[in-house]
Amino acid sequence: MIIGLAVTGVPLVKVLNKLGAKVVVNDMKSREKLEESILELEGYKIEYILGKHPTSLDEIGHIDLVVVSPGIPLEIPFMKNIINNQIEIIGEIELAYRLTKASIVAITGTNGKTTTTALIGEIFKKANFKTHVVGNIGVPAISKALESKPEDVMVMEVSSFQLETIVEFRPKISVLLNVTPDHLDRHKTMQNYKNAKANIFNKQNSDDYAVINFDDPLVREMSKKITAKKVFFSRKKILNEGIYVEDDHIVISFEKKARVIQIDKIKILGKHNLENALAATAIAYIMGVKDSIIKSTLETFEGVKHRLEFIDDIKGVKFINDSKGTNPCASIKAIESVKKPIILIAGGMDKGGEFREFIKAFAGKVSSMLVYGETADKLYCAALEEGFIKVQKVCGLEKAVHTAFKNSTSGDTILFSPACASWDMYANFEKRGEHFKEIVSSIRGALIEEKKS
Repeated sequence: MIIGLAVTGVPLVKVLNKLGAKVVVNDMKSREKLEESILELEGYKIEYILGKHPTSLDEIGHIDLVVVSPGIPLEIPFMKNIINNQIEIIGEIELAYRLTKASIVAITGTNGKTTTTALIGEIFKKANFKTHVVGNIGVPAISKALESKPEDVMVMEVSSFQLETIVEFRPKISVLLNVTPDHLDRHKTMQNYKNAKANIFNKQNSDDYAVINFDDPLVREMSKKITAKKVFFSRKKILNEGIYVEDDHIVISFEKKARVIQIDKIKILGKHNLENALAATAIAYIMGVKDSIIKSTLETFEGVKHRLEFIDDIKGVKFINDSKGTNPCASIKAIESVKKPIILIAGGMDKGGEFREFIKAFAGKVSSMLVYGETADKLYCAALEEGFIKVQKVCGLEKAVHTAFKNSTSGDTILFSPACASWDMYANFEKRGEHFKEIVSSIRGALIEEKKS
């Protein structure tokens, strides 16, 4: 049984069908809302239960295995019913692990996962590894599992939701970038969230590697119990062994010491991206990639869409899309990376986070903020409580962008970094970022038409 026909559901059906499984698909969405996915699966033998979860397992018949979408909480009554009936529940990345022959590099953390995953994917490709960049980055791991070979590398971005449903999952290299409060609406407590992240290490042994952010005390503490070989990276401290910054260079220091690149030559900007570069350097070192290849990739890698993505400069006002800033910590890093003065647009779905520290990070950089969506009131109140009075509530992203541009002057940067999830209004942060870009494009178009007339 596959529960959830979202991004991973379609390739799951195809792979399981190929392996000879009888497939039952369950989704709370109606057939009409899932029409596109169902059309793609036309010709496959599937039983659908749509628009609801079954009230009992008797409605389905015999089930050997349940593969659950990461968007489905395990606490809902139907999932508890499955657990009580001792039917194995796994997620898509666990099934991909069981089927793939490739070595797995698994990257998690509250922030920086996508950039680090994409960056190490580029490094590996330049090093002529047959590389599959998969997972939470947008390509389901299961879609590459059967075609992968023992000499291949699967670089996998994994979220806390995905790590909740692993059983035997054992990456050759696990990476924990950082841990700050996030998704507490789902995990309920910070301890539960930490436990989910720590699952990435559970099945590793002394033949495997764990890449650890030395600068994050929580991550360092979480790494104490793991059995894999630990490789630390640090932006702030010179380590006895590891990957760190010394004299403005990334340095690899183990049996020998080597300078890789001067940090101001790294194309992606910001302290957080320096941490991502250090993590990627550590992974590449473990996999035997030459320093020259690491250096050349860091000099040319431009980052990922929707993360500090420059969109346009209109009348001297820069527009930056950071829709991937889905929690306060990620958006703080965006603010730190962008030149002042900043007009900030924030808001979206409330994941249970706090915004006081987020507002404190504005000091001297953010001149004003526009807030919208489910968290508008919460952001507005947090701003006033911290003495930041240049905040305005607006109805929707379009109004926010147009108001920000109307209030801007040459030299300003309009930064769209929501600090919240997108799901109150958009299917995902990508759709939200694309909408922001469309709005900016419409402003450019309106000015062109104005000139003509």
